[in-house]
Amino acid sequence: MTLYAVNAWLLLSGAAMALGGAPQEASTTQLGTAAAAAYEAENWSEAAKLYGQMVETAPNPRAWYRLGMSFYKSGKQEQAMEAFEKGRAQGLPPQLVEYGIAAVFVSKKDKDRAFEHLEKAAQNGLRPEQLSTDADLAELKSDPRFRKILEMVTRNQKPCAYAAENRQFDFWLGQWTVVTSTGARPAGDSRIELILGDCVVQENWTSAGNTGYSGKSYNIYNTALQRWEQYWVDNAGGNIFFYGGSKDGIMDYWTDELPQPDGKKLKRHLQFLKLGPDTVRQFSQGSNDNGKTWFVEYDFTYNRKK
Repeated sequence: MTLYAVNAWLLLSGAAMALGGAPQEASTTQLGTAAAAAYEAENWSEAAKLYGQMVETAPNPRAWYRLGMSFYKSGKQEQAMEAFEKGRAQGLPPQLVEYGIAAVFVSKKDKDRAFEHLEKAAQNGLRPEQLSTDADLAELKSDPRFRKILEMVTRNQKPCAYAAENRQFDFWLGQWTVVTSTGARPAGDSRIELILGDCVVQENWTSAGNTGYSGKSYNIYNTALQRWEQYWVDNAGGNIFFYGGSKDGIMDYWTDELPQPDGKKLKRHLQFLKLGPDTVRQFSQGSNDNGKTWFVEYDFTYNRKK
């Protein structure tokens, strides 16, 4: 199976294999080097022998994992499962333990037990590329349960991509020419894109003309507070924090009442309204009396570039 080659945690943990004492450190290092060479060469019987010695003298999760894999590749399935379980006790990540045991049950033609442990691996952080490319799981791939688990790990890897709340602002995505809603005067250009695993809606704004003004906003659904938040920053040193939510298809943002350079306090109300598949209105209002009266700051129309 391909799993032994893809987990960086296991590679990094190899630096901690030796115990105290210079002579023992040297001996353990030599044993580790020989074991790793056999493992990478896929000399499974030799790797099993050497990693078996290593877990007796310097037990660690990486050694137990590689011992389990070496047993598995050698066809010694019971010894493989025992090594994986001992690795679990040493701190081996549970998705690796469960994945290894699942592979053992595949080789034993026990699909039900294989899927039981594969699902546990998925629940603990298994990555979709591990699942989809492993030849040792090939005989499971036609089973509907495999597709279900693959979907689970894909969702686990990119949770924002599948959560309905995170997708409420997708109508703003795209390349836009922006004009004033009254008079259609050029206001700027904007590119709205998803970043960070589809968790953040990022605006990249450039004003029209030769002003040189540009800015970015970062919009994210805060699952803890169950609200949308926007943080705007620009190349003039400005920044604004908004919070709110989506209601009736309108993204509705507010700020607290905050002091301004002129000494006045300002509360903002910012709305994004989907007017059609290729048109979005961005409407900003301000209030100097904590929302009793409002004035228009700007009113823009975003037209999708074709």
